[in-house]
Amino acid sequence: MVTLKALLDYTNRLLSIDSFADYCPNGLQVEGRVKVTRLVSGVTASMELIEAAIDARADAIVVHHGYFWKGEDACVTGMKRARLQRLLGTDTSLLAYHLPLDAHPELGNNAQLAEQLGFQRQGTFGNDAGLSLAQYGSLPQPLTAAALCGLIDERLGRMPLHVPGRQSSIQTVGWCTGAAQSYIDAAVEQGLDAFISGEISEQTVHVARECGIHYFAAGHHATERYGVRALGEHLAGQFDIEHRFIDIDNPV
Repeated sequence: MVTLKALLDYTNRLLSIDSFADYCPNGLQVEGRVKVTRLVSGVTASMELIEAAIDARADAIVVHHGYFWKGEDACVTGMKRARLQRLLGTDTSLLAYHLPLDAHPELGNNAQLAEQLGFQRQGTFGNDAGLSLAQYGSLPQPLTAAALCGLIDERLGRMPLHVPGRQSSIQTVGWCTGAAQSYIDAAVEQGLDAFISGEISEQTVHVARECGIHYFAAGHHATERYGVRALGEHLAGQFDIEHRFIDIDNPV
């Protein structure tokens, strides 16, 4: 058992949340009971995750995608009201970490994606809110695009959408999870053979084709399962509390 304050203070320091100018508040978004014995982690604080966490008797939920994004309607109505009412009515805390969880060198989404795919990490590139979030490195051995698609499908459980580049085999690769398809321009400047992200936009196809870089859209949700799970496991070990990762699958 740990107090919510101790859990929050530790996690905020661990992820250096004050270093980020983010699109949402990081840390405690909904305050629940004072003590935490059971923690549930998940990618997005959807109602389905909230209900699953409540069924699991969680005292707190930690997610990558929480609430209160810049530019959204501040009124507590409809879906927002229902979610907040369920959390507050069951005294369940919600902690959310967005860019800090993307960027963490060990527990972060990008670091964990590299672990899942067996990439050899070499550095970071790109810029988001003054930070280099994307990572680059190399494959243990060169792969064809088809073989890399197969690896992603095997490890993430999702066949990526592939836009072919010029190289017949791939050795150097960059990646940035979620909706980071715009980093493809920085990947081209980095001279990489391929770039992997979660989503794809119309213009991403043209950049890949005209610049000759392989692009793989492996799924926003599929690429961001692993950071929040690693964070939950770390917190469980640090504080000797129960932890369960609940995956509410999303095809996007």
